[in-house]
Formats: sequence, structure tokens, C-alpha cells
Amino acid sequence: MQEKRTSPFRYGIGMFGTSIPINMFKSFASAFYVLQRGLTMESLSLILFIYTFLDAIDNPIYGILSDNTRTPWGRRKPWLILGTPVFIVMFILFFAAPSSLKGGGLFAWALIFYLITGTLDSLLNANYGALFPELFPEEEKRAKTNAIRQAFQLVAMVISIALTPMVASKIGYTWTAVIYGVLALIVILYMALGVKEVPVEKVGEKIKIWPALVSMAKTKNFWIAGIANAFYSAAMSLVLAFITFFIKYALKLPDSHATYLLGAVILIAVGGVVLWSSIIKKFGTVNVWRAALITLAVAFIPLYFSRNLISAIFSSAFVGLGFAGVISTMDIIGAKIMDEDYQKYGVKREGIFSSAMGFMNRLSGLFVSLATFLASYIYGFESGDEPGPNPAEASRFLLTIFPFVLMLISIAVSFLLKFSLNAKREVPVEATGNENES
Repeated sequence: MQEKRTSPFRYGIGMFGTSIPINMFKSFASAFYVLQRGLTMESLSLILFIYTFLDAIDNPIYGILSDNTRTPWGRRKPWLILGTPVFIVMFILFFAAPSSLKGGGLFAWALIFYLITGTLDSLLNANYGALFPELFPEEEKRAKTNAIRQAFQLVAMVISIALTPMVASKIGYTWTAVIYGVLALIVILYMALGVKEVPVEKVGEKIKIWPALVSMAKTKNFWIAGIANAFYSAAMSLVLAFITFFIKYALKLPDSHATYLLGAVILIAVGGVVLWSSIIKKFGTVNVWRAALITLAVAFIPLYFSRNLISAIFSSAFVGLGFAGVISTMDIIGAKIMDEDYQKYGVKREGIFSSAMGFMNRLSGLFVSLATFLASYIYGFESGDEPGPNPAEASRFLLTIFPFVLMLISIAVSFLLKFSLNAKREVPVEATGNENES
């Protein structure tokens, strides 16, 4: 009897749920704690630095736990269903720091809930990401599914990034987090409850952690793609986190105007996903990925020279175009790396690869931490209360100069990526959970 398979829509909408809270979390942690609550840039930099090392520990653990889970409901589904409510509560608490907290107390609250929220996000994304190559083994289906989920991610970004400055200015960051959190909870549970995982009896033996880590460490493409994406992720993290600073100090406009720049990035990215996805088949995933990285790097040049809202919006649109190309290709490249591993070793370990790739992306935290430290050291920017003598140049440094340098490194590393195995996944029929579908 033919087994049902997960629809691309049901899986793809999960990206909407996972993106809403974490986008607000990463993009507005600095605006909330530094600009509103008076936490220093050095303190924020330290939090990001500490979290990067936590991520180095938690990601492999979550990947192994996911790959070795054996339940009647599957390997990934239990983690998604049980982990999501806890994640949402921690996310809300991060933006609910009591107004009485100052100095060390505020730092402790921000540190504790940043670490807990961040590690739970790693748990959810390790399991959500591991489902992608498993549920959709054919590359054509992957491209379609990835386009759907990236479209949902962009819709989530419109809500959780572009609209947040306006929404938070009306109801505050705490209630904004509550609304986003409840919406994310509903969507993630809807996705997880509808996933048709590979039956546990067809998965094979449990993963042994040491051989898995050794073989992954020997996978050259894993390191190349991971390092390139870490520098790219750092660049985009800086863009999303410090557009508000750029609006306030460089353009001298109200914080809420950040919505226009963020909106330009995201709305152009929506159309860009369609454009980039349509040319992947003709030029190949890797070539399109490199072209997107180059596009994004070039876009930071006119953004640096923007001196008013209109020119900044146009420049931000080009950032959105490059961003769209990277998100259209990055996960497909990750899936191809997992395919190579499966072809070589015959073991299904999407969980550990997904979590390890997530960790490589989160290495971006080191570079974001470095950028915030340098902005404080070079320009004397301490906090919203003490912005230093030249906050305009500090904001340009964070939004354009440092991201441009990061993108140059990402582009250089990307040219080392080469796939030697067949691009199409050669999976035994029983692994797909559907014997009648090619």
C-alpha cells in the first residue's frame, strides 16, 4: 500500500513558525536592551560571545539525540511538539525583563534568557532542518519545497522584522513577543502534527557519535559551505540588528522608519526568490549561490553612501535581492552535502548534519560580537544613553563596512566548493517511505 507523503506546503509553512520568533529575537535584542534599557554594547557583545560557545556544544548533542530517537511518532516530531511551547515561553521572557532591573541584574536576565532561547531554537531547527532531505529526496521536489518555505520565511520576516518597529512602538516589545510567540506556536504544531516521517523500522541502526563526528569532520564540502555561510549569516545578522541604529543616527529619523528599509529588503526578496529559483535549473545551484553572494556584497556599497531615506530604501532593495538568492540555494547545498554523506557511508544522519550546519551558521555570532565590540572601541558607542561622539559612522560601520568585508570572505570561500558525486540522491526505495513515487 502506498504511504502518504508530506505535502511541500505543510512542511514549508513550518518555516513561517520557526522564523517569526527568532527573527525578532536576533534582530531586536540590541534595540530592546541597548537603546531602550541601557545595556552597554560591551555587555551585548559578551552575551553573543558566550552564546557562540554554548552553540558549539548543544548543536552536535541535539543532532545525535534527533538521529537516535525512536518513537512510534517518528524521530523529529516529538522534539518539535514538546520543544516548541518551552521555546516560546523563554522567547517571551527575554523581552519581558522587569523595568526595575538595571546594570548587572539586567545583564544577567538578558544573558540567561538569550542562552536558553537560543539553545531551544537550535533544538527546533536541528529537527526541522533534518526533515527536509528525508521527506523530499528528489532534487526537483526539493527546489519546489524550498521555494515554498523560503516564501513563508519572507512573509514571517515582513511581520517579525519589517513591522516590529511600528508594532513595538505602539504596544511595546513584550506584547509584540507574546503575539508572535502564540502565532509561531500554532503554526509549528500544525506543521509537526502533519509530518509523515520515514517509519522508524526503516531508518536503520542508531548513530554512533564518534564515527559520525569523524566522518563529518572529513567532509570537505561541509566545512567550505559552513564557513561561507557563517560569514554570510554574520553580515545579514548585522543588517537586521543595526538598521534601527542606522535610521536613528545616520539618517536622523525616528526608529519606526526602520520598517521602510526592512520592508524594502524583504519585499524585494519575495520576488527575488522566484527569480533565483527559476534560474537554478539552468545554471546550477552552486553557481547561483555564488552569484547571490556577490550581489549581496556589492549592495553594501551604495548603502554606505546613502544619506536620506529614499536612497537608503533603493540600496536596501539590492540587499534584499542578494539575500533572496542565498536563501534560495543555501539549504539545497546543505541537502546535497547530506546526500554525499549517505552515498558514501550508507547511514542516515540528517539530524547531526543539520545541527552541525546550524552551528556553522551560528558561528556568525562571533563576528557579530566582534563588530559590536569594534564599534564600541573605535567609535566610543556605549549605549543608547551614551552613543559616543560619532554614532552615525558607528552605525555605518555596523550596517555596511563590516558586512561588506564579511561577504568578501564568504565569496572567496564559496569558490572552493565542488561536488564530486551525482547531484541526484540515490536513496533505497524503502528509505523514501513511498515505493511508487520516483
